Amino acid sequence: MDLQPFLHVLLAAVQAPSQAWSARDGQVRGAGAEGFYHGDVRVLSQAVLTVSGAEPEAIQAAPSGRQEVHVVAAVRGIDGPGADPTARLDRIRTAHPEGIDEVLRLSCSTAEPVVGRLAVRIRSDEGALEQIKRGLPTSAPPVAIEPDGVRWTAGSVDVVVRAPGARVIAGEDSSHALLEWDLEARTGEPAEAAWYLRAVQHAPVVTAPASPDVEWSVPEVAAVDKRLPQMLLRGLGDLAALRMSATFAPDEVFLAAGAPWFFTLFGRDSLWAARMLLPLGTDLARGTLRTLAARQGRVRDTATAEQPGKILHELRRQTFAIGGGVTLPPLYYGTIDATPLWVCLLHDAWRWGMDAADVEALLPAAEAALAWMADSGDADGDGFLEYVDESGHGLANQGWKDSGDSVQWRDGRLAQGTIALSEVQGYAHEAAIGGAALLEAFGRPGADRWREWAARLAERFRRQFWVHEPDGDYPGIALDGDKRLVDSVTSNMGHLLGTGLLSREEEDVVAARLVSPDLSSGRGLRTMSSSSAGYWPLRYHGGSVWPHDTAIAVAGLARTGHDEAAATLADGLLAASVDLGWRLPELWSGDSVEDVPRTVPYPAACRPQAWSAAAVVTVLTSALGLAPDVPGGVLRVSPAATTPRPLVVRGLRLAGRRLDVRLDRDGSAHVGTDAPVRVELSGTPERR
Repeated sequence: MDLQPFLHVLLAAVQAPSQAWSARDGQVRGAGAEGFYHGDVRVLSQAVLTVSGAEPEAIQAAPSGRQEVHVVAAVRGIDGPGADPTARLDRIRTAHPEGIDEVLRLSCSTAEPVVGRLAVRIRSDEGALEQIKRGLPTSAPPVAIEPDGVRWTAGSVDVVVRAPGARVIAGEDSSHALLEWDLEARTGEPAEAAWYLRAVQHAPVVTAPASPDVEWSVPEVAAVDKRLPQMLLRGLGDLAALRMSATFAPDEVFLAAGAPWFFTLFGRDSLWAARMLLPLGTDLARGTLRTLAARQGRVRDTATAEQPGKILHELRRQTFAIGGGVTLPPLYYGTIDATPLWVCLLHDAWRWGMDAADVEALLPAAEAALAWMADSGDADGDGFLEYVDESGHGLANQGWKDSGDSVQWRDGRLAQGTIALSEVQGYAHEAAIGGAALLEAFGRPGADRWREWAARLAERFRRQFWVHEPDGDYPGIALDGDKRLVDSVTSNMGHLLGTGLLSREEEDVVAARLVSPDLSSGRGLRTMSSSSAGYWPLRYHGGSVWPHDTAIAVAGLARTGHDEAAATLADGLLAASVDLGWRLPELWSGDSVEDVPRTVPYPAACRPQAWSAAAVVTVLTSALGLAPDVPGGVLRVSPAATTPRPLVVRGLRLAGRRLDVRLDRDGSAHVGTDAPVRVELSGTPERR
């Protein structure tokens, strides 16, 4: 049986396309996902440190900055007398685009010098990412010993380890090597050793960007709630570690979905992350849009799920075998939502002030994406976007909840056949309205057609997607292959808010449902109601909490004027962040705050995860109530009445210019910007 490795107890140092995963004591023993990776290959599976024959005893280990971990360990085997640990070893591991560095610093506070033989036992590996994700065994290529290091080839990656000043000794088999240093430390005079791994991948599909400079601003936040700036700082650091470029669009930058398994371009994830970061600038959105447009579907191909106008799901260097008969081709289009989300991002980036020439250049791709919604996206012509895997080896579910059991009835039965997801209809409606605005603004035909298409979609949705129950109405998760309404209560309904698909009365119903005890855990929004038969707090899409999912609901609630509900869900994310060291992983357990004292990790959750890290920006800007319309020359600011004050945010971006917002205790709001807009302050959020 395939067993996916747990990640929650591991330390990670990440800087795309390199990553290093170790146990909490800093040791890399090769268990589970431990190892050094480059691209989609684990190139090193062991790096075990000893000091004079004994492993150091870790007393603290934590991330340090966006790409570094720092382990502090006692080395009692060479320590002086007494109860205090007076000799220590600091192990500092840093990820770079080219590989991994490790500095070993021996220090002491003893009367006599401390002498230790530091040894790092390394083992080569050539494990493909999908093998490790499934818990399958990997092979180790032979290493070549050199005077100052070791060299080997791991699949498609050439690897070299350099260890200045070390003795390099061949290991007990051809895959091992030993790096040794004799160090002497005195009080006030630490001794250091270091080793460096560098990797070069043959024919990669994604690489590090040409520039190390991030595409967004890093705002300064002064808040009554001290959790907010802490979470923002951690989140932006994580995002900087996930910056990538595709080899077919080397001048553009996007965010990889997450580490370790999704360390590449993902249509849906990269789009959502870029959309969440729009208040910090539009450059990332432009790079993401251009990269995805460069591989927009052109032909019909059942094996890859490509269709004309469709936006891709994920990009890999080679076929990715997930298990259970699911095998995804290197360029895979099996997603129902990336295409409308691409149009939504283009529209929102335009509203946030992306250069008009850049927007106009992307309009042909937008027109093709819109056409896909009414053509291939609606395969049976019923007016809804739906999906089905025609290849027999692709993803059975192709919305953001893409696990095999994510779409189920309230009684736990799985939905079968062609699936039309509720939130995707919201994305499509928003894309049609936003697309119409773009076409009209740039003098292109089709605006009226897409507004009419959106109106018809809203009417159909109102007739077919609402569940009417004694305990209240709500939108069901999907229509199945027989066009029956799948009645489970899920977080998907939160994505409908602010898309224009719902009436005001319907928005009120959804807002109330989202903060009901069965969906709101106190640490975010559950993916499935705890009253459903299929609910389990540690089910990937059936009861867990995903921070990006909660943040999307927060944004929709704020956008539709439901400030208290938005504040409730946002506070849940902030509460969880305290337990999780400010870093929001891919997901966590849906356990209620009333049942467990601390946030329970989902043990296989990825981190950093792009849309999770970006969620804090959505929480912040939703509290500020920002609704920009740079083409229309206006910025509407409607701060939530529930936002703790004072709150000062300096260094947001609007049309490439600085934007500062200050909310005072007396309820007043102050906005400063040199962007070409007039500022309208209001107590009521803009409704669209």
